[in-house]
Amino acid sequence: MLERKTAPNISFLGLGLMGKPMASRLFAAGYQLTVWNRTASKAQPFVNLSVAVAETPCLAVNSKGISADIIFTMLEAGGAVDDIIRNILPVLKEGAILVDMSSTQQSEAKKFSTLLDEHHVGFIDAPVSGGVLGAESGTLAIMAGAHQHHYDQVESVLKVFGRPTRVGLPGSGQLAKLCNQLIVGGTINIVAEALLLAQAGGADPVAVRDALRGGFAESRILEVHGQRMLERNFIPGGQVKSQAKDMENILLAAQDAGLDLPLAEMVANIYRSLIPQFACADHAAGLLALEQHNPGIRLGVDVDILPPGMISTKN
Repeated sequence: MLERKTAPNISFLGLGLMGKPMASRLFAAGYQLTVWNRTASKAQPFVNLSVAVAETPCLAVNSKGISADIIFTMLEAGGAVDDIIRNILPVLKEGAILVDMSSTQQSEAKKFSTLLDEHHVGFIDAPVSGGVLGAESGTLAIMAGAHQHHYDQVESVLKVFGRPTRVGLPGSGQLAKLCNQLIVGGTINIVAEALLLAQAGGADPVAVRDALRGGFAESRILEVHGQRMLERNFIPGGQVKSQAKDMENILLAAQDAGLDLPLAEMVANIYRSLIPQFACADHAAGLLALEQHNPGIRLGVDVDILPPGMISTKN
């Protein structure tokens, strides 16, 4: 563990599904930490640990003569990140580095980088993949868009969360995350189709999944989301609304690059269709959209496990 008195001062803004375990890992690793969250009750576990909890974002990054060296943001979307950056900008010290680990648009990340650079503050867009389990275990894949000298200053801190990789200049991290989410969203839906095909054709979908593992079809999606589908467990590790947002950003990035991505458009439409009823369900709810598209065919016999307030529409 680090000596807290010699570690950089770190602020962590956003204590949601991902932010809470990530900030907890920083504290456990010995970093000097101040946290903030819009909904104050979510910060209570840090109060119990005697971690400094700020009432405002500005106080989280600059209070009582102590200024943050590194500021992490883990927020819902680019608009929220923009609001926070503009809020704290007047109190950021020169030479500080802001690391945004939210999932935003590539164009937004570039804008944040330019704005902060004008105030002599470094910027890194470092979105992650691995879900809540990865955040808790410190095994996240971290895709960082940064100038090399900024990345070198924070790499050791990023390793608390998992495996960081610098993928290019600011904005590149978000692009890499979109590539990740395109593969994730597409594969979730392919796994759902494969398991439902097994069910409809008379095979045991549990046994089919076991048979596929270890072959060329093996993947983390088949392992984790395939099991969730078989258990019909849609309690979120990652939410439908997050995947839907990512799919929209993928299409925007493709448009900016002059690309037509037909499969991405199909997957985006699936997640759009889930938003009205299953916005807060796990990504694996792609199975529910597929079942609604195939009335009378359902994977397994278990009752759907959904977040509070959600009711499944049975075939």
